[in-house]
Parts: sequence; structure tokens; C-alpha cells
Amino acid sequence: MKELGYYNGTLGELGGMTVPMNDRACWFGDGVYDAQMSRNYHLFALDEHVDRFFTSASLLRIEMPLAKEELKALLNSLVRKMDTGNLLVYYQVTRGTAPRSHAFPKGKANLWITMTPGEMNEQLAPVSLITAEDTRYFHCNIKTLNLIPSVMATQKAKEAGCHECVLYRPGGRVTECAHSNVHILKEGVLRTAPADNLILAGIARAHLLKACGKVGIPFREEAFTLEELREADEILVTSSGNLCTRACSLDGKPAGMKREDLFMALYREVYREYHSETGGEPA
Repeated sequence: MKELGYYNGTLGELGGMTVPMNDRACWFGDGVYDAQMSRNYHLFALDEHVDRFFTSASLLRIEMPLAKEELKALLNSLVRKMDTGNLLVYYQVTRGTAPRSHAFPKGKANLWITMTPGEMNEQLAPVSLITAEDTRYFHCNIKTLNLIPSVMATQKAKEAGCHECVLYRPGGRVTECAHSNVHILKEGVLRTAPADNLILAGIARAHLLKACGKVGIPFREEAFTLEELREADEILVTSSGNLCTRACSLDGKPAGMKREDLFMALYREVYREYHSETGGEPA
């Protein structure tokens, strides 16, 4: 298959799939999701993504329709049905199907899965960023389907010709980006926002910290400000589809780009791990 859709056991070409209007995704965006890359039919960091997926569901008291190991087995089997093993694999659960009512319905969640051709973005070229106030709620640690603030921030970045939009809270604390995590390098130390309720602790973020340990770069999980972002030696952006990218400008002004040696050490290590776990070196 070129593009796969799955809904509660029904499988087909993505463009031909349908879902009930009473699925609570339609009424309330009532669900959680995760997404990851597959390379050479190997799902990268599968355990970590599935753990986060189940944690998000638990925090919203969504009753999962299958166990973790069953989901992993299902994902691995569906990947094998695809024409290519290089894929973006997306999955979500929604809180069942029921007539519209704010109160929870009884029963297990609906499971959605999509698989589309996709490649990890391993670009070395630096990117431009902009900033915007973080107007989201206080449950950013849950990977919920309610993404309108992130959609608007991403559109702002696109219209400005930028790669991403860095979000900050009142008072200037930097949280994360519209759909990535952001980190700084200053005086040889990597700093990343703490994994509290104001950020989604990215899987790529965890692998970046692991890489710090491998290459001998100390790191601190502590909040930093917009001013510290502007004065950083390097600004790094990480996501499941782009494991380590550096920024060269922020809000139209030059930024970062002072410690290429540290950036390259981290870049090489995260992609060494990625290629090692997904079938060897890149073509």
C-alpha cells in the first residue's frame, strides 16, 4: 500500500477511509496522539513513543482498546504492508463514539492509524525562527488533539518564512516550539526546559540529552528566558521528524551559530543512533 488508513480494525487506502460523525474527535477533539518515523521498516524509538501515547491517554482517563505490546505488534505488522519502509507513522485514540455530550461516554477508545511515505529531515543547513506568546493551556505535557494554538503559531512562522515559532509564557519563560522542543547551548552547557506541564517532553529531546552524555556535553533541565535564548551560543530545535537542527536567526536578527563543534557532535551522535537502530548507515 502507498498510504494506509486504519480505524478500529478496518484497514484500507487512506483516501477511502471514513469515520462516524459521532466519534468524539469530531465534537471535542477528545483524544491523544503520537507520531514517529519508520526507516527500512524499523520504527525508531517505538517503546518510548508508545509509552508516551499511553501516558497521555491515562492523564485524560481514556480507556485504551488494546495493551501496549498489542499496539506495538499491530504497528509493526502494518508497516510491513507498505510499499516503502520509510514512513511517517501516526496514531491516535479518541474517547469512543456517542451522541454529543460533554460528559464521558462509557466504553473503550477508538484507534486510528495512518501511514504515509516520509523521510527523516537530516538537514545541516541552519533555520530561522520567530517567537510568539504561548497562549495554550496548562496541560501541554499531554499530546492531545487540541492543537489550534500550535496551528496558528505554525502559520505565523510559515508566513514569516521561518522554520518554527518559539513559544514563551508571560514573564518571558521559553517553553517549546509550535511542534518541536527548543534548547540552547551556552558556555558549553546544553539547557532545555524542564519536563513539567508546560511542555511536551519530546522523544527527540530525550535522545538529544542521551547524546549529550555520549559526547561529554553537560546539560541542565531548567527554564530559560527569551533574553537567554537571544544570547545563546547555539539554538537547537528537535522533533521526531528532525532530530537536531540549529537556528541562525530569531525574529529577523542573527542568533546562535557560535559553537558549530558542539552542534556537530550532537548532530552526528543522534543520527548515528537513528541509523544504527533503523538498519545501518544512510544510502
